[in-house]
Amino acid sequence: MANISDSPYTISYPEIIAVAPGDGSEVELIERFDCTGGAMWVGHHYIKSPLVRSARVVGSTQRFMLKPGCVDLELEGSYFPAGISAVELNDSEIGISYLGMGGGGVGASVCRASAKGVLRADTDPSGGGKIAGTRLWLPRRERVIIGIDDTDTSEEGATWTLAHNISKAVEDEHSRYLSHTIVQLFPVPYRTKNCVALACEFATDRPEQLIDSFRKLVGKYTLSDETGLAVFRGFDPSPLEEYGKSVKAGEVTMADLDKIRKYLDIRIEGRGIIGAAAAIPYYTRYEEALSI
Repeated sequence: MANISDSPYTISYPEIIAVAPGDGSEVELIERFDCTGGAMWVGHHYIKSPLVRSARVVGSTQRFMLKPGCVDLELEGSYFPAGISAVELNDSEIGISYLGMGGGGVGASVCRASAKGVLRADTDPSGGGKIAGTRLWLPRRERVIIGIDDTDTSEEGATWTLAHNISKAVEDEHSRYLSHTIVQLFPVPYRTKNCVALACEFATDRPEQLIDSFRKLVGKYTLSDETGLAVFRGFDPSPLEEYGKSVKAGEVTMADLDKIRKYLDIRIEGRGIIGAAAAIPYYTRYEEALSI
């Protein structure tokens, strides 16, 4: 029988990550979890915090969109037992303060303080009926979304598997692989078979190193002469949304791509660049991404 006596009342979050735009106007807090019930409880209650704009589950992560500030939380057992009380930023770090009561205080303190990605934390004693929390600091990272299309041929290969394997290969302590989204495009006549592109999302504090590494591996392993690789660096890729919709709705040309080129860092410009760029705004929007 397994021995849990060292920490029977603690569940450590596997990882906590934070990304922010250059102006620091908002923060996306990304918490990896392995206790689904705990994550669902957190999402239900934390959304009541004044600093939390939205909460959603993406795979095995819970994502909170936050606004900077500091507030007093009016905690109430059962109804609002835990939340986020402060969001702070400087040039290199993002600070998040959690507070909770009872079991919510355990989650708000020791469970998060020990997570991978935490630089340092000030944590209260927790357990029983105590009110407890933690103020933790995370590396300030930016979002990078890499769109890729047309790496296979009619004889071999699959872009979605290559994109995932490369994303795992380039991940390190500076660049964290967050999501992989398959995006269905309009089935043009020159497709391999299913006509999909990929959007791979990262949180990074070394974007150039990440992008260069990804590009080199695509160049090494692609099987196609028409590969496209486009990169979006920024918090919100919504300026690409109308273009993405047009590529899902019908065949477009390079002239259409030119209209959104200013938002992208294009690293490989084969015919697949049209789909690669179109995939980017659909990152983590799985239902929309898969519809034609």
